[in-house]
Amino acid sequence: MKIVLLGYGKMGKMIEAIALERGHTIACTVSTNKLSMMETEAFTTADVAIDFSTPTSVVHNIHTCFAKNIPVVVGTTGWNNELATITDQCNQQQQALLHASNFSIGVNVFFAINKKLAQLMQPYPSYNISMQEVHHLQKLDAPSGTGISLANDILKNNNNYNDWVLLENKNSNTQIPIEALRKPDVVGFHSITYNSPIDNITISHDAHTRQGFAQGAVIAAEWLVGKKGVFTMNDVLGL
Repeated sequence: MKIVLLGYGKMGKMIEAIALERGHTIACTVSTNKLSMMETEAFTTADVAIDFSTPTSVVHNIHTCFAKNIPVVVGTTGWNNELATITDQCNQQQQALLHASNFSIGVNVFFAINKKLAQLMQPYPSYNISMQEVHHLQKLDAPSGTGISLANDILKNNNNYNDWVLLENKNSNTQIPIEALRKPDVVGFHSITYNSPIDNITISHDAHTRQGFAQGAVIAAEWLVGKKGVFTMNDVLGL
């Protein structure tokens, strides 16, 4: 399988190493100072693209992949407001898009646990929900895409809340407060706490390395080739 890497920072390089280990080849890499690579023959020969670029470039990258009939796996976050439009375009043009806020298998199992816990706790409004997410200092968006996904999944499965906000902006008991911290040498940590006067329930996921994100992205790319439509890691993992 020939892979185009859109974004060639730490994650792009890690994805490259894992892809090569799994027997794939890299058709080309595209970074902010090498955008012209998207107009080369090497780019058009790719079987799939993997995007870990930036929130400002990801939508353009997706459009380019659609125009060149290249399935695209997107791990870049911070573009949720464009998702509905992109989904419509993908389906209308019969292209393939797989997007996820986090490709780690462990995190996606954590997503499933979070949904189930939200359902179980709905009858008990005395438990107040709060979230915390911690990432490295270079993380551009706050809260993280993973944090937003966790919060939205709670909202879909527990009608005691109608919104999420950053902790400092909370002004209603129907809002889920998210504390977004940025610290050096942190890969990614997420926790959800249900707090009552009697006891607390907390679930958490602590990533030790980015390798799980990179490996999951390559697995997603392998799965996406030959398909049409819009997918997530739930489809890949059967969750």
